[in-house]
Amino acid sequence: MGIDKESDIAANLQIGPTSLGMVRIYVEAEGFELPLDFEPEEAEEIAEELMAAAEAARAMGEGGKKGGARGKPRKG
Repeated sequence: MGIDKESDIAANLQIGPTSLGMVRIYVEAEGFELPLDFEPEEAEEIAEELMAAAEAARAMGEGGKKGGARGKPRKG
């Protein structure tokens, strides 16, 4: 499975600090749990990558759809 391929798998995502000063991204899906721990600096890098990906996705959605990514009518 690639990053740009749809999937029918549903998962829960939780993010928070651990008692050891790490940032945990916890993924839970049918039949498995995946705790991923990161140093705070690594977590900040991940957050920056998420923001950049969100901006790129928003631009792609707005460029190909009338009315923007959510289908809302444009004012003006």
